[in-house]
Amino acid sequence: MTARDDRIEEAYAACEELTRRHYENFSIASVLLPGDVRRHMYALYAYARGVDDLGDEAPGDRLLRLGWWEQHLMATWSRCRPPEGERPAAFVALGQTRRELDLPIEPFRRLIEANRRDQWVNRYSTFDQVLEYCTFSADPVGRLVLMIFGYRETDLWPLSDATCTALQLTNFWQDVARDYAMDRIYLPAEDRERFGVSEDDLGRCEATPELRRLIAFEIGRTRELFDRGRPLIDRVAGRFRIDLDLFTRGGEAILDAIEARDCDILAERPVLSRGRRVILFAAAVAGRFRRRS
Repeated sequence: MTARDDRIEEAYAACEELTRRHYENFSIASVLLPGDVRRHMYALYAYARGVDDLGDEAPGDRLLRLGWWEQHLMATWSRCRPPEGERPAAFVALGQTRRELDLPIEPFRRLIEANRRDQWVNRYSTFDQVLEYCTFSADPVGRLVLMIFGYRETDLWPLSDATCTALQLTNFWQDVARDYAMDRIYLPAEDRERFGVSEDDLGRCEATPELRRLIAFEIGRTRELFDRGRPLIDRVAGRFRIDLDLFTRGGEAILDAIEARDCDILAERPVLSRGRRVILFAAAVAGRFRRRS
């Protein structure tokens, strides 16, 4: 093995460690995936996590830092010179993944654009505007995952988009308090006005009855998107089907947890316990064998 090969393997290992540290659900599902697929998923997650961290937590000029990240991306897909300094492990691994799978650059660029928008757009007037944002923040990930597993049929994209948008919306409803603390509101203004919810209501310690009704309304919309994307599970084969099933079940379980609290998303952030995640994983595995039979 050459020094270059060693560096690539070290980069994949760093991506795996990052993924396992930050995304507990992934480690449960990924044990069933083939090793070559699993490492590509780690590279994708490390890239997406890096973009989100720059857009949400980086000190100083975040737009400048996102531009630096995009320079690394462009250098990974072309022969242009990367920025000076140490190359992030995500790009070392992603470069190998790109070469092996011939992935397009555009979905990766859209994730950067989503985080750029977060720097200057912190309110949305309509639900359609929120959905349009999801075409940058969430849908590209689903399409890349399909490609990593060898699915290039464009007729699968609308199903994947529906699932990914539903997952992104679920995260928005789960994180209303967190986002409000960062001066971001993803609940559309037209919906807040319809239900009588003010911006100040989002900063309370407990959700008002009006906010609870609004969240229940948004959950209904989100469940419709999960239903729209569910046929994708039966359009893929093998262990990938378990992962897709698990993502949908996990998203819906978060919605269940919100509803179990009477849609009070301010008093405490709804999360899934480890026991609940294991149950979901078992249900996804059982679902695969039912489909096979």
